[in-house]
Amino acid sequence: MPTKPALTPPAVRPLALAGIVLAIAGAGFFATKGIVIKLALAEGIDSVTTLTWRMIVAVPIFVAVGIIYYRRQLTTAPTGTRTRLTLGSLLQVLGVGVLGYYVASFLDFQALEYITAQLDRLILLTYPFFVVLLGAIFFRRKITVQMVTALVLSYVGIALIFAHDLTIEGEDVLLGSLLVFGAALAYAVYQLLAKPLIDRMGPQLFTSIAMSGAGPAVIIHFLLTHPMSDLAVSGNGFALMLAIGTMSTVVPAYCISGAIGLIGPERTAIIGNISPLVTVALAIFILGEPFTIWHAAGTALVVFGVWLFTRKQKPKTKVLEEVTSA
Repeated sequence: MPTKPALTPPAVRPLALAGIVLAIAGAGFFATKGIVIKLALAEGIDSVTTLTWRMIVAVPIFVAVGIIYYRRQLTTAPTGTRTRLTLGSLLQVLGVGVLGYYVASFLDFQALEYITAQLDRLILLTYPFFVVLLGAIFFRRKITVQMVTALVLSYVGIALIFAHDLTIEGEDVLLGSLLVFGAALAYAVYQLLAKPLIDRMGPQLFTSIAMSGAGPAVIIHFLLTHPMSDLAVSGNGFALMLAIGTMSTVVPAYCISGAIGLIGPERTAIIGNISPLVTVALAIFILGEPFTIWHAAGTALVVFGVWLFTRKQKPKTKVLEEVTSA
């Protein structure tokens, strides 16, 4: 009687492997934002100038991609699925973009003038909890025991790091933490308002229009608070300005978009949870930030709490947020 050939595990499909690589790259590049801002501060470039340069570099790229995408889908997409912009939807996206890319980003960038990149990233990571709380208040969405447990774990972790840093840095830690909590709250409101618009027109077109609204708001803020000469940076400063617009903004956006297309939103979201760990590692080795037992315990609690929170949640929203992240 002939024997059956031994079964061998299927090889990882090249496209799936490419998707995993893109998801890891997107999470890693996204994690560099706080590091680049800190390095810019060390060069004497304040957070508003850095945010302005981010828009100067990134907005033209996003807008060009959005125009190409919109024209292509008008000509190639089936008639019933084509997205046609109206004045109303355009104004909505522009307004939401100001909230997510200007207000939330400004508060986050400002916070980094007062607190470590580690604490900033971990606090900002908890914005999904604000989404749930706002959903419960305004839309009567259900809050489960799992959500409450995840929230408590994450904020206990933040409290450990906050208490440790407060004893060393003093009131600056309190101010910086309040700023980044404000950024997280603004970003949560942004997500609630952005999701139906993203579902309607897709992340590429939404991001292009949203950035187009936030860009002028950021530049106006800069002109009202800074002389134009502050944009004149050179050497390391100029390299950092290019990095914040490309490596920390444009590159991760398209890496994550590509990953979603290749491996789906769920696997991309799970891989994306490495982002805060990358920030912590970079902050220690590049910025020389302290990492004590309190930081280790706090980081572990926050990451576990966020993982617990998203474990049985639909990850699509979370991934789209990374694509259009502040």
